[in-house]
Amino acid sequence: MPKATPMIPAAPTTMATEPFATATATAPATASASATARLRLYQLISPALPVGAFSYSEGLEVLVQAGQLSDGAAVAAWLQGELRRGLLGVEAAALPRLMAALQREPIDRDTIVGLDGWLLAQREAAEVRAQQRQMGGSLLQLLEDLGWPLPAGLAEAGPRRPGLGWPVAFAWAGVSLGLPELELVEAYLYGWTATQLSAAVRLVPLGPTEAQRHQLQLAALIAERALELANANPHDLWSGGVGASLAQLGHGELYSRLFRS
Repeated sequence: MPKATPMIPAAPTTMATEPFATATATAPATASASATARLRLYQLISPALPVGAFSYSEGLEVLVQAGQLSDGAAVAAWLQGELRRGLLGVEAAALPRLMAALQREPIDRDTIVGLDGWLLAQREAAEVRAQQRQMGGSLLQLLEDLGWPLPAGLAEAGPRRPGLGWPVAFAWAGVSLGLPELELVEAYLYGWTATQLSAAVRLVPLGPTEAQRHQLQLAALIAERALELANANPHDLWSGGVGASLAQLGHGELYSRLFRS
């Protein structure tokens, strides 16, 4: 006589599936506004941003050829000095004022154009002034193509005309992308440092790993300076970057060169 097959009770499907269904229905994944702004900030300092920053050394090429920056330690000391005392800090301190002027109704054209001209006038080398205008124009054109044209009050000094430099364009990018002032100042300092280290990799006996090590080590200084500069009046600051200015002025006289400044 065959044995009877034991009865196995059915699994309680309702109890097993309901909690999962409830959890997925009540807790959808959504991106916060701060996360979106952070990702936009990453895009602004990405090496893929089509503004041509990779083609400029801002005098670094002159210093390397003169034997003044011969290794990674010298490059790191140079970057620290520029972050602490260079004209870069004056430009970064102008960003919050430029953002505020760009957001006024109507925009404060006098402040924007005045700060732009004042910052450009402090760049002694014609090559660097051209760099500021070229990068600024490229970024303004990109923002226009992405749906953020300059306000009407600045249309006559738009991306196809000289006059608006990199700091104004960077400030307009911050306004357009909804970025906080402090984070935009940090990005300005970080982006410049990364570009200089990229140039150093091509000019100095400096490997990419060492360059990344220097970038990491400079993070604390960048954060410290950004906090100071975001609350500073650019007109109260001074630039001690005499060596950088002389190097930039001498770049056009190099016999051979890789960079445009």
